[in-house]
Amino acid sequence: MNKKKGLTLTGKRAVVGLLFISPWIIGFLAFYVRSFIMTIQFALSEVTITPGVGGYSLRFVALENFVYEFTKHPQFSQTLVTSLQDILIDVPLIVFFSLFMALLLNKKFPGRTLVRAIFFIPVIMNADAIVSAIEMARSAMMGGVSSTSAAIAESSSSGVNMEYYLSLFKELALPDSLLDYVVGAIGRISDIISASGVQIVIFIAALQSIPSSLYEVAKIEGATGYETFWKVTFPMVLPHIITNIVYTVVDSFTNSQIVDMAYETAYKEQMWGLSSAMSLTTTVLVCVILGVVCGLIQKRTFYYN
Repeated sequence: MNKKKGLTLTGKRAVVGLLFISPWIIGFLAFYVRSFIMTIQFALSEVTITPGVGGYSLRFVALENFVYEFTKHPQFSQTLVTSLQDILIDVPLIVFFSLFMALLLNKKFPGRTLVRAIFFIPVIMNADAIVSAIEMARSAMMGGVSSTSAAIAESSSSGVNMEYYLSLFKELALPDSLLDYVVGAIGRISDIISASGVQIVIFIAALQSIPSSLYEVAKIEGATGYETFWKVTFPMVLPHIITNIVYTVVDSFTNSQIVDMAYETAYKEQMWGLSSAMSLTTTVLVCVILGVVCGLIQKRTFYYN
């Protein structure tokens, strides 16, 4: 008699993984797919708000909205390039800063839990931090500092007291170019710290999942701390680096100027088709960036079973 073969270990793990992500799949199909299809329809149409049944009407214009955003819109191309530049700078800094802090916070020392909580507080208080940054930027612009420094203060989402630093350096009568550089550095550092909470938690979980036997073997073989990190720790957390890159890129674009522009185009200028085209362009760029980066890292990724 032929015995029925059960699932292999790989097959069982695949089923468990599918069950684990099934809530996300259900939510994606139920809420996101319809919205994404409507966004494509709007991007390819001229949208007119009409009272009554339906609330809007569509007139097919093909790729006119996409052509307009790149050729006629006064700010879209520049804002998109600026957003990409910020992401290319901030994402590596946030990921490696998070890994560095996770390595420190994974050590045993008095007050470790409190320090971990401090790094995660900006994530919880994010909305208040944004409001605080806007208020400080408004105060800074009224204080007579350079427009560049005011813009940096306005764009800072960390909640750091930029007004204090602006007033301090203003009293020192520093040149505007030096003031812009110093304020920009302070703003970027504070933004990186405030944006690293989730990534630090993910890296700490990854570090704690590494089997202690691997470190024991490395110690027996006489590996130095440097060699242990690059031969054991880094390969084991590399899959989580991919996770954090995906999260950080998406989070950076969500809070970028290009998303604010798409929002204002829709709700202030009532140009819904153009706004949808901007959103689709941004989405495609995010997917391309993630595909290229994750594809390159995936080739060197080791998965421990």
